[in-house]
Amino acid sequence: MRERTTTPAPERVTPELLRAWPLPQPSGSKRSRGEVLVVGGALRSPGAALLAGRAALRIGAGRLTLAVGASVAAPVAVALPECGVVPLPETSSGSVRGAGVRAAAADLASADAVLIGPGLDDAAETARMLPRAAHAAGHDTVLVLDAYALGALAGHPRLVGNVPRILTPNTEEAARLLGRDTDDLDADTFELARRYRATVSCFGRVASPDGRLLTVGNGDPGLGTSGSGDALAGAIAGLAARGADPLQAAVWGTYLHASAGDALAASVGRLGYLASEIVDRLTVELDALS
Repeated sequence: MRERTTTPAPERVTPELLRAWPLPQPSGSKRSRGEVLVVGGALRSPGAALLAGRAALRIGAGRLTLAVGASVAAPVAVALPECGVVPLPETSSGSVRGAGVRAAAADLASADAVLIGPGLDDAAETARMLPRAAHAAGHDTVLVLDAYALGALAGHPRLVGNVPRILTPNTEEAARLLGRDTDDLDADTFELARRYRATVSCFGRVASPDGRLLTVGNGDPGLGTSGSGDALAGAIAGLAARGADPLQAAVWGTYLHASAGDALAASVGRLGYLASEIVDRLTVELDALS
C-alpha cells in the first residue's frame, strides 16, 4: 500500500542550478579530495566494481580502494593500477562472503564514501554484509547502496543503522524496495526517500528525506546499457567523498551521468555506447560546469 505522503513539486536540474550550487573545492592533495571504498566484484562480475571505481576517480575523488573477491583481486589491481585492493573471502561459487567484509574494516573506517553493491551476486551474503559494513564505517562516512545491496535492504530500512545513505535503484530495484510496481516515478522516488531515510536517485529523479525532489529527466535510451548503473553509483560516491552532502552528490552525479549519455548519443550513436565510455565522459561534463 502506498504511504500517504504529499509529493513535493519537482525542481528541474539545469546547468544554472548546478553552477549556483558549486561542489566543494579541494586543496590539491588526494586526501583532500576524499577516499572512496567500493565493495563488490564477485568472481562472475568484477568489472562492475572496476567501472564504479573508475567513475569515482573520473569525477575527482582522490583515493580509491576496491574490496573485491579474493579470486579476482590481483587481476582487478592490474586492470586499475590507480586503486588499492582488499581481497575478500568468497563462497565456493565465487560470491563475496558477507562476514568477510571485516577484512576491509580499516578502509571502511577511513573512507569518506563507501559504495556497496557493484558486482555482488548473493542476496543472503549481501544481507549479512550490510550491517557489518555500516557498523565499521566512520561516523561521517556516506554509504551508497546499489544493485544487490538494494535487494538486501528491501523491507529492512534499519539494516544499516543511521549512517548517511544514498540509494541508486533502477525502476525494478525501486519496485522491490517499495514492495509493489512503480507507477509514478516522482512520487515513488520521494516515497523511497521517506521510507528508507535516504537520498534516492532513480531514473533521473532525486529525492531527499527532508522533502526535496529534483528531476534531471529520463536520460538518453543508450544509458540503459550493462554497467551504466555502476558508473552512476561510482560517480555519486566520488562526489560524496569530495565533500558534497548526499543530496548534492546525487543531483550532480545524476545530471553528469545523463549529460555524458547525451554527449555520447550525439558523437557515437543513440544506442551502442559503453558504460566505460560514460565513465570517461564524466570529467568532460564536469569541467563544462566549472
